[in-house]
Amino acid sequence: MLACFIILAGYFKIPTGIPGSEFQLSAPVAVAIVAVFGFKRYFLAGMIATVLLLLLGIHTIINAEISLIFRLTVGLIILFCGTSIPVLVLAGPIGTAVARIGLAFTLDIPILPLLIPVIPGMIITALCVWPITKMMRTIHEKVGARNDVPRVF
Repeated sequence: MLACFIILAGYFKIPTGIPGSEFQLSAPVAVAIVAVFGFKRYFLAGMIATVLLLLLGIHTIINAEISLIFRLTVGLIILFCGTSIPVLVLAGPIGTAVARIGLAFTLDIPILPLLIPVIPGMIITALCVWPITKMMRTIHEKVGARNDVPRVF
């Protein structure tokens, strides 16, 4: 379910007015997932999402690289620094920046042309992550964490 949520959130894109810099809802959703469900579940869900998108031909190896670097960066920041509001607010933008730096090295191009266009999305991610995390945490506590639900299988 988390992998599908990551995939679907990636389709919600908000233009920022700068070519090539739309905001994807998947970034704050990813930060919220690692904050609520933990690094292992988050990373596994992210890898499943990436494999599915690669198999469907929607993503390329470059997209997979960006996703992997983002997931590792965000996941490790939250794993080691906790889930306080400042950490969550900074984790997404830092993950985006590190992923773009990795892409610059892969493509052997300057970092700034890749980094500057994503600044608006990084700001929107920082602003959206806390409300999304709060909502996801509330839903998980009220519905997802119940152990009294009978299992079908």
